[in-house]
Amino acid sequence: MELDAGRLRILVEVAHAGSIAEAARKLSFTPSALSQQLSKLEKELGTRLLDRTAAGVVPTTVGAVLVEHGERVLGELREARAAVKAAMDEQPQRLALGTFATAGEVLVPGALAALEWQYPQAELSLVDVEPPGGYGLVTSGDLDLLITHRYPGVPSVPCPGLDRRQLLVDPLRVALPVGHRLTTQEVALADLANDRWISGAPGMPNRTCLSTLADRANLELRVAYETADYHLILELVGAGLGIALVPQSLLAGVDRARVRIHQLGDAAPAREICLVHRRRPPALVRDLITLLRASADRAK
Repeated sequence: MELDAGRLRILVEVAHAGSIAEAARKLSFTPSALSQQLSKLEKELGTRLLDRTAAGVVPTTVGAVLVEHGERVLGELREARAAVKAAMDEQPQRLALGTFATAGEVLVPGALAALEWQYPQAELSLVDVEPPGGYGLVTSGDLDLLITHRYPGVPSVPCPGLDRRQLLVDPLRVALPVGHRLTTQEVALADLANDRWISGAPGMPNRTCLSTLADRANLELRVAYETADYHLILELVGAGLGIALVPQSLLAGVDRARVRIHQLGDAAPAREICLVHRRRPPALVRDLITLLRASADRAK
């Protein structure tokens, strides 16, 4: 049995979009036509590949296996197309970058502007991708470069066939409201055990990091306010509503009249910001990597 590459692409696009309607829009299909192609693929394989839920569609166990292989197949086809163009002296003029919000704010704008100046005819695009997502999009070639992160306590995502390299070690600092009882430059987690904390919801990377640090110190910390938005976190700290761990790269513009920044001396936690791309990236991707490294150096 041979798998149809077109139907395989449809399955991958649906899995990435989480919605048949959204995948149909991206592929310029009608939803009914796309559903028919998926039904044919399921009939060929003799098994269901997608589960329909109230929130959209998710791959079944078998479907997830096929999506993983499909991502690699599509990535290889796109890479082959790019190699042929390079052999014909036609350099790729498309680059899709995926990034999470805070890295996008600190690292991306200057790098993309410089790349656009170097490649004025290039088609550049940016997609919001919150970690740990995005790896499959790089594998399939939908993204040419991904900026992602890993916090302490958060497992590393396997990335077979991809290159993942460190871009920036971003220390996590303790943000305290002005007037807090602690004034030393370094503070210990145990000294903050009775404070109200501000962090992401359970399962969010910064919350997992905070829980990991607390477990290591045999402490129970109380999270009073939950938000994933670091700008809101700093506003809440400045209002005296709690304390938080905040990446150093986001602290350049913090209002020092309301918020004091301290080192966490006993743990020295940091999030690792990484670049993920397919092996043998084209010149456009390599040049953006160089520009992002310059942005990272300035953010240290």
